[in-house]
Amino acid sequence: MIVRAPDERALASPLGRVAPVTKLAIALVWLVGLALVVDPRPPLVVALAAAGIGVAFGGLEPARLARGVAPLLLAAVGVAFFNALFSGSNSNPFAPTAVELGPLRVTQAAALAGLSLGLRILAIATVGVVFALTTDSTALVDSLVVQARVPERFAYGALAAYQAVPRLADDLATLRQARRIRGLRASWHPRILVGLLVLAIRHGDRLALAMDARGFGSGPRTRYRDVRLTWLDGVAVLVGVVVLAGALALAH
Repeated sequence: MIVRAPDERALASPLGRVAPVTKLAIALVWLVGLALVVDPRPPLVVALAAAGIGVAFGGLEPARLARGVAPLLLAAVGVAFFNALFSGSNSNPFAPTAVELGPLRVTQAAALAGLSLGLRILAIATVGVVFALTTDSTALVDSLVVQARVPERFAYGALAAYQAVPRLADDLATLRQARRIRGLRASWHPRILVGLLVLAIRHGDRLALAMDARGFGSGPRTRYRDVRLTWLDGVAVLVGVVVLAGALALAH
């Protein structure tokens, strides 16, 4: 249970200095555009573009980017394989066959649909990992509140919940150590989960009281960090439009 925060090199890069709301909007537009096509080439282009931009302009190491994408890459391969294997078009005797292994038959249409779905998951994973590794969570919430007008109580509450994940890991380690001191097994046990739930409720109660004491949601507030759009945001939007347009052009 580790939250990997972006390093200083990534935050100081040109991509890291782009406003989080701008990057989030580009990512959402990319994903909506990919949902409109079934050709496997557009998601592949988007995935390669996101990885290339992250490495060249986001200060990301290829190894770290690969480690972030690897778990969902396995999921993409599995989804592509099983969707191609159990597609309804495989029962069509007149459809062209792509692969035939004994009683199993995969048509070209099924293989193309499975490949397209797998590459779409890969594109989503790559875009999400590049966004997460080049965006500070606090800056993201500030940008959502200032520029996207997201309610402060919801935005900062979500940030506090996100930052509470490492605390849950510490609580879990403490509960296991307490069981060892009492001579009990420290492996997974329902009582450990109950204790972890109780501690999480207590932390949440303290957080709610702290936010109420600071007046979140009670009216206009001043800003400690001023989030502004710069020329880098304009360049990022232009590059995002070019990448999406080029990717969708391949589908036609």
